[in-house]
Amino acid sequence: MKIIDMHCDVPMKLLLDETLSFTREADMDVTLPRLRKGGAKLQYFALYVPEHIPPTLRFQAVLAMVIKVQDQILAERDIKLIRSKKDYDMLEDGEIGAILSLEGCDCLQENLSNLRTLQSLGVTAVGLTWNYANVYGDGAKEPRNAGLSLQGKKLVTYIKEEEMLLDLSHLNEAGFWDCLELGGRVFASHSNCRALCETPRNLYDSQVQALIKRDSLIGITFVPQFLHLGRPAAIQDIIRHIDHICSLGGEKNVGFGSDFDGIDHHVTGLTSFDRYPLLIEELQLHFSEEQVEGFAFRNYERVLLK
Repeated sequence: MKIIDMHCDVPMKLLLDETLSFTREADMDVTLPRLRKGGAKLQYFALYVPEHIPPTLRFQAVLAMVIKVQDQILAERDIKLIRSKKDYDMLEDGEIGAILSLEGCDCLQENLSNLRTLQSLGVTAVGLTWNYANVYGDGAKEPRNAGLSLQGKKLVTYIKEEEMLLDLSHLNEAGFWDCLELGGRVFASHSNCRALCETPRNLYDSQVQALIKRDSLIGITFVPQFLHLGRPAAIQDIIRHIDHICSLGGEKNVGFGSDFDGIDHHVTGLTSFDRYPLLIEELQLHFSEEQVEGFAFRNYERVLLK
């Protein structure tokens, strides 16, 4: 089964720890051997700058992560940078696509030319915020819960005009609705259902239904505290969230956004990318083969590869 995963934090780990290697299987949740074993067809690599890095150094940190990706990931013969559907369609058997996404626009330092630079380096997906506020809008955990600023709306308009993907996962609810009103190619790379797990990082049913209505995609994430509160999360919790989206009419709008390498704890039995087959086997007990293929890769191919 081919797997498309819309979020991992490998670049951040490579930036923070010079001893890690993308080619050593045990070094991270997502490594080249683990991608091969798990059946990867396309993996998003998020460019997230940790909060402890001073604001004036964050753009340099993003550039440093891009260099890490170029030197350690894209240097591998069977990993190909994906900028378009054409690039994806050209992948040969055994090759794995890599998409660069920007998680939080603090690093842009209010300078649109910095985003243009990242575009030239292969970034094709953008999330405006992480969990808290920046000049563009409020993140999911910002108590103010304001919508997009004027600069944020200007940035979203630019992203729309450039036909980049706009990731809504870390935005607060007001910002989410602002982005939908402005339009463009929106999706939620790694979010679950707030009806099942009450956390600001998850989506209300109204948000899920809005994404379904736009025929967009919701990447179920494997962050335990976004799946279930109060006990360790299991694969059955992932299935509950998928089933809930399906109950809202979204079986063709479900994907995966694991957040591997961005989490300290894992779903029981789902500790790294090479464990994806265990999830697929469990899904096949509850859903049709067509549905499972949709969750794994076909929904993404249909919705976001345009």
